[in-house]
Amino acid sequence: MSDRFQIELPLKDYKPEHFLLTVEGPVATITLNRPERKNPLTFESYAELRDTFRALRHETEVKTIVVTGAGGNFCSGGDVFEIIQPLLERDMVGLLDFTQMTGDLVKAMRACPQPIVAAIDGVCVGAGAIIAMASDVRFGTEAAKVAFLFTKVGLAGCDMGACGILPRIIGFGRAAELLYSGRVMRGDEAERWGFFNRLLASDAVLAEAQSFAAELAKGPTFAHGITKKMMHMEWDMSVDQLIDAEALAQSVCMQTEDYRRAFEAFAAKKTPVFEGN
Repeated sequence: MSDRFQIELPLKDYKPEHFLLTVEGPVATITLNRPERKNPLTFESYAELRDTFRALRHETEVKTIVVTGAGGNFCSGGDVFEIIQPLLERDMVGLLDFTQMTGDLVKAMRACPQPIVAAIDGVCVGAGAIIAMASDVRFGTEAAKVAFLFTKVGLAGCDMGACGILPRIIGFGRAAELLYSGRVMRGDEAERWGFFNRLLASDAVLAEAQSFAAELAKGPTFAHGITKKMMHMEWDMSVDQLIDAEALAQSVCMQTEDYRRAFEAFAAKKTPVFEGN
């Protein structure tokens, strides 16, 4: 397999091999598109997703990302016959190469400056649940079935950052229950526990996610990138350290033209029009 994809920028000109990509103005939508199998991932789709999110660090036209799945499901995780079975034949070096590559997808999602909004319906399990978890905002449905299934296949729940990230979203005890048991968390429970930001009808969830992403794209997008970076950086800081770090970050944002535009619009009793600089 090819483990590197040459991602063409601007992203609207790129034609991915292993998922769908549409760009409407400043919003890009990535659609996992193997609906006949509930959109499982392959070695190649992992790698192309990783490289796409890495490239987004240098993208200037796309301001927000929506991630979804085709055919009424989000993602059924790694393909049983195209990933799980071949991994049985790999040695330790080959297995580590794979697990580091999948972890690099989460790192790339966290490092890209654009907010990522996941639109989740139906099956969202295994690596699919991880992609949802690694998104910044999650819109779900009552039909959603979220499960971190790793224990069901004899593996630990500590996959692709789950043991560090999931407790920060829903709390330690709830995360422990899901990661030990591998059970399904249904849509209403996911909203109640804070995994889903909003619970919507299946026929509305993607449109609502795209609408929310479009609203974010109208905002001060440079500052959004700073917010995202600081939210991730501050996990490892003391309170005093993170306060100092935010002081530096905010002073940078105060030098942007968007900050000046906001003041001038307020003074003129108008709505600011942000340009991301």
